[in-house]
Amino acid sequence: MANKLELTWFGKEEPIKIEPRLLIEQPELSNTGADPDTTNMLIHGDNLLALKALESKFAGQIKCIYIDPPYNIGAAFEHYDDNLEHSLWLSLIRPRLEILWSLLDKEAGSIWISIDDNEQAYMRVLCDELFGRHNFVAQIVWQKRYSRENREAIGDVHEYIIVYAKNKEIFKLQRNRLPMSEEQAKIYKNPNNDPRGRWRPVPMTAQGYRPNQMYPITAPGGAVHYPPAGRCWSTIESEFKKLLADGRIYFGKDNNSQPNTIRYLSEVPGVAPWTWWPSDEVGHTDSAKKEIMALFGNDNIFDTPKPETLLERIIHIASNPGDLVLDSFLGSGTTAAVAHKMGRHYIGIEMGNHAYTHCKVRLDKVIAGEDTGGVTKSAGWQGGGGYRFYELAPTLINEDAFGEAVINPDYDAAMLAAAVALHEGFTYRPDTSLFWKQSTGNENSYLFVTTRHLTGAFLDSIRNTMEEGEYLIIACRSYDGGLDKAYGNITIKKIPQMLLSRCEFGRENYNLNIVHPPVYDDEEVDPDE
Repeated sequence: MANKLELTWFGKEEPIKIEPRLLIEQPELSNTGADPDTTNMLIHGDNLLALKALESKFAGQIKCIYIDPPYNIGAAFEHYDDNLEHSLWLSLIRPRLEILWSLLDKEAGSIWISIDDNEQAYMRVLCDELFGRHNFVAQIVWQKRYSRENREAIGDVHEYIIVYAKNKEIFKLQRNRLPMSEEQAKIYKNPNNDPRGRWRPVPMTAQGYRPNQMYPITAPGGAVHYPPAGRCWSTIESEFKKLLADGRIYFGKDNNSQPNTIRYLSEVPGVAPWTWWPSDEVGHTDSAKKEIMALFGNDNIFDTPKPETLLERIIHIASNPGDLVLDSFLGSGTTAAVAHKMGRHYIGIEMGNHAYTHCKVRLDKVIAGEDTGGVTKSAGWQGGGGYRFYELAPTLINEDAFGEAVINPDYDAAMLAAAVALHEGFTYRPDTSLFWKQSTGNENSYLFVTTRHLTGAFLDSIRNTMEEGEYLIIACRSYDGGLDKAYGNITIKKIPQMLLSRCEFGRENYNLNIVHPPVYDDEEVDPDE
């Protein structure tokens, strides 16, 4: 698009050819005893490969996405090597954001991104480019420390959470308000011992002039009131009389002041979220580490956890029970644990070994009712539920001893068919009656994957069962010469050749844990320009 504002960096135009992988459940690692029908997913593997695997099935279905990506702060952690050259960080985060955006619910879906000052400005501009600036909702400031920071020139006491929504207006209508705190509710009092509880007066005027809302009101003390200049009463006279009869009008302590409507605390649905989230409301880094220590002991602490109360607020605002929540940088498993306790469905992705040592262990304790910390009490959690544990399948294409591309022998016939369908954008859904209808694409379009050698007689047997208007792609190991041009409604392709130009095979991760950033010659373009 001409004159489009965008962020540029060295290597941005080099596309990443992501190989779609299958997700294989590991029944021995799944925990479904309390919920055999659970759809919750814990995925071990590179999150870009995993997101690509999820894309076709879950596009437009995720209500709330939260991610806490490495912040590129130049520090090496035990679980994350966060020392990345700047442009490399942008090149790696961009394709993840693109897929995450495609997964969001098309109406009220929202994505929440934790970030600090090192990359906040660049992340914001990148998100504007990918998601659309008009879809920006807010940039929340989270007070991560409650004690003074004296080690820096100016103490670092906060991080950001950047929020974008698929449709801001629908998100605003559907997002949940926050419960009112006692500090906020202190303006509600009950001086007259009203049986309906605490209340506060609200001025009974509205801006503008409406003839049917300009009537006189006589107070019990005899004073006659009209709306102030430029305003009218907030309701018509008949509705005012109903409120008056119901004891919902307040005329001040002297019973002679301008009328106010009585609003009861019990009727207030909550308050709209603000962009300032102090630590006494949503927790801090110290409380997060204490939660981890309570779960895993003092010797197995994850370096950068977020407090459960912080995730509780995000998930509460952005979703409802039964909605689907996703975190593709799951870390120690906080998002999945909180979503589980709050009755949401979830997908968590983590590539490190702590998918086993932290995420799985933590969720097992949540299910067993052994996790008593975090938001367990506020969520009323007592145990139950389940999840399924998945690993990414191996690469589909290997090289043989002669450097030729061959199908990975680890794939059986069903896995091969499902994997090729995923690569080609088809939905793997084998027909129960016709063997060649393995996968569906567009209407009347099908994909058949086979390792057999194709002959004309075999193709004729398939064509005789095809209905008018049906179109078939066959991916095979080999075929007789000329068959690829012999049928108008059947296209034949060899499996390796049809895939190699689209993806980069054999790469096991596209992770952000790069120890040594690339070295640029003096004559190269500055990657940050």
